[in-house]
Amino acid sequence: MDKRVLENILADQAEELAMKQTIRFCQRKEEDRIDLDSTQAQVVIGVRRSGKSTLCYNALTRKGVKFAYVNFDDERLIRLTADDLNDVLEVLYKINGDFNYLFIDEIQNIPEWYLFVNRLLRKMMHVVITGSNAKLLSGELATHLTGRHHTITLYPFSFAEYCDVNGIDVSSMTTKSIAAQRSAFDIYMRQGGFPELQFVSDTHNYITNLVNNVLTRDIVQRFDIKYISAFERLSHHLLNIAPAVIVDKALQELFGFKSQHTSKNYVSYLKQAYMLVGLCKYSPKSRVRIVGEKVYPIDVALMNNREDAFAGENFGWRLETIVYLELLRRYKVRGFDIYYYIDRGGECDFVICDGNKAILAVQVSYDISTPKTRKREVSGLVLAARKTGCKNLLLLTDHQYEDITQDEYNIVIRPAYYYLLRQETLLK
Repeated sequence: MDKRVLENILADQAEELAMKQTIRFCQRKEEDRIDLDSTQAQVVIGVRRSGKSTLCYNALTRKGVKFAYVNFDDERLIRLTADDLNDVLEVLYKINGDFNYLFIDEIQNIPEWYLFVNRLLRKMMHVVITGSNAKLLSGELATHLTGRHHTITLYPFSFAEYCDVNGIDVSSMTTKSIAAQRSAFDIYMRQGGFPELQFVSDTHNYITNLVNNVLTRDIVQRFDIKYISAFERLSHHLLNIAPAVIVDKALQELFGFKSQHTSKNYVSYLKQAYMLVGLCKYSPKSRVRIVGEKVYPIDVALMNNREDAFAGENFGWRLETIVYLELLRRYKVRGFDIYYYIDRGGECDFVICDGNKAILAVQVSYDISTPKTRKREVSGLVLAARKTGCKNLLLLTDHQYEDITQDEYNIVIRPAYYYLLRQETLLK
């Protein structure tokens, strides 16, 4: 690419990034995990439009360092290769002068990008990277940047972050404040947490375009999908029915694939692009844990704000999805594992484990007002406690707030919005 053209593009990008100075952003917890003093590459990964660029921008500006910026998710740079990256660096020096911090957006769009980053790290450059494909980043990082990268996973807004952005008072417990929190949660359950959804009116079109971009640019093109139509139909089907247990044979038959291997790969690609997140079955036996995986959308907005979603309210599925994503934010970063428990006696939505020790069991039910539903949900928690040895039992619902004892097990029942706004872990 002509360097004069490249300079115009990178200058435009720098100007676009500078516009963020006029916008107030909430400070997300993941920002504290970006270590700008480290000699390791700081890699922020997550679904498109989850706020990765803003997170990195905030971390760099709050640190007060001078940095250069390039965004490879720009159609004008689509034909760049690794051989062009030195020209990019040269132009960045021309635009910015000397700098020791480089912020690179959507780096996975450049083949063999890791060779360039490795060279920068050897020169003691501080590198901050974002990417939208988990396997591409993790695989190449492990191979080429061994011991020289730190990965941070970013999800769309949590409910607490949603409240921060929308000015909802979460510290007060007055009747007025509680009503505002509950009202905000009702909107969050329907709208979801993609940051830009707070500022657009046509949410349906926004999510439709987002899904299409992820499917086309992050999966179909990158993995050279052969059966594009079938893949897209499978993707929308899983978003329609999630949370759901994956049965490869059933998907193979439903979409006419020649083998289960194809359906297994397609589900894997959706997870790698962060459209879906998986949840394994609890069991002391490894062979049991690797089958019957359940999948959830990365945000509840994907459950209905799409063409041909044909979705109803599904408050129960939405609440379960929101809670799982919150558990990922709270516990995965601390090295804990999350499972679901099921056997012939019943099921429990989530069991959090520290190694082989179950430390928290969580059941989610939007409405437990009927005796039958209440009994089923409580029994599922008690079953999980008996089978896993877990002592901390939590039942999250729409509005109940009470502590009960069932079969000598203490169970904490809380409104989901209340739990999501507080860092109660119930760990002993």
